[in-house]
Amino acid sequence: MAFPVFDLTAFETAHQDARHAIAAKLDAICKETGFLVLEGHGVSPQVIADVWQAAAAFFAQTAEAKQAVAPPYQGYPYGYLGPDSEALARSKGEVTPPDLKESFNGGPLTVPPGASAAAMDFCYQPTLWPDLAGFRPAWEAYYTAMEDLAARIMRAFATALDLPEAHFDPFIGQPISALRALHYPANSVAPLDKQQRAGAHTDYGSLTILLPQPGSQGLQVQQGGHWVDVPTPPDAFVINIGDLMARWTADRWVSTLHRVVATPGQPDRQSLAFFHQPDWDAEITPLDGSNSYLPVKSGPYLMQKFQATGT
Repeated sequence: MAFPVFDLTAFETAHQDARHAIAAKLDAICKETGFLVLEGHGVSPQVIADVWQAAAAFFAQTAEAKQAVAPPYQGYPYGYLGPDSEALARSKGEVTPPDLKESFNGGPLTVPPGASAAAMDFCYQPTLWPDLAGFRPAWEAYYTAMEDLAARIMRAFATALDLPEAHFDPFIGQPISALRALHYPANSVAPLDKQQRAGAHTDYGSLTILLPQPGSQGLQVQQGGHWVDVPTPPDAFVINIGDLMARWTADRWVSTLHRVVATPGQPDRQSLAFFHQPDWDAEITPLDGSNSYLPVKSGPYLMQKFQATGT
């Protein structure tokens, strides 16, 4: 397949007729594949370079240093998850060995006034910052850039769904998004049966903004019963629809199964994944007015999904 590409700046600067034509193409992509390469994103190259450097420095530390920011108890959403900590395929009911990866995870940078106790106990738990010079400022600058980019993409999504451009704005005033830095160590031996770098799964929220290392290999999306490689060009992100957006659109758009495949002889691979999630109390009901899905609150829905991965 020719992998779909969407230029966000071209959409935002287009005149009305051209803008709607581009939005129609975006709608078709989200219906057919749920995945696209995003160009024209406008994110500062320095912000990207700084977070790459910060993530690389974190994963280069000793196991002991990384474990210093491990979650303090089972189910804590942020901090360092080492090897053998997670099997993403479990969220789809498949029993597999643990994924061949490690990660650092962080949550929202601010807590809104009046956040519920349930929200405080889950998504607003503090991020556990490593003792690395420059790490936190680089992480926070990138997180902020991803919040801004996600809001722009959601406006493009609204247009693609024939809604007012600002339709989603009230749902994402205080998003409970998370940022994950991932490191897949080099593979020198064959993986265990059914073991992957990241098992086959769908993402949970409204959309995911993935920054893969340019030219890296292994990310695959399922299309027509086949696994298709996702390109990783320079100066571009990979965007995919999450389960909540599929539900929101009454399955007009698809949350597509994807994985990071494990094969012997693979080099190290790093990526950054920003999981955009509407406000904790945002009520998600099908946009077509149907009763194809019952209403759900964004936060409790995310918490249920998170607990299914075995973390």
